[in-house]
Amino acid sequence: MKADIHPQVRPVIFQDTVTGAQFRALSAVKTEAKVTVEGEDFPLIKVDISSTSHPFYTGQQRLLDTAGRVEKFGNKYGKSTSTLTGLLKKKT
Repeated sequence: MKADIHPQVRPVIFQDTVTGAQFRALSAVKTEAKVTVEGEDFPLIKVDISSTSHPFYTGQQRLLDTAGRVEKFGNKYGKSTSTLTGLLKKKT
C-alpha cells in the first residue's frame, strides 16, 4: 500500500443540533470546533439529524411545506404544477 494516502481517523463527538445529544465515534472528517467531554478534548461535528431526532426512530412526524415548494416551482418555470389541471384548462 502507498504511504500517507489514507486520512487520519480519530475519535470525534457528533452533536445533534435539534436535541443536543452527543455521540462519540471514529471519523476522518476535519473540523475546527472542539468540545470537552469527561475532561478530554474532542473535535466537534454538528449534524442536523440523528437517531434522537429522526422521525423514524422517534415516531414523531415533521410537516414539510410541500405546497409552498410546488407553488415556488410553478412560479419559477411558469407552467401549471399539475398535469391534470393544465389539461382541464386547455379544454375549456
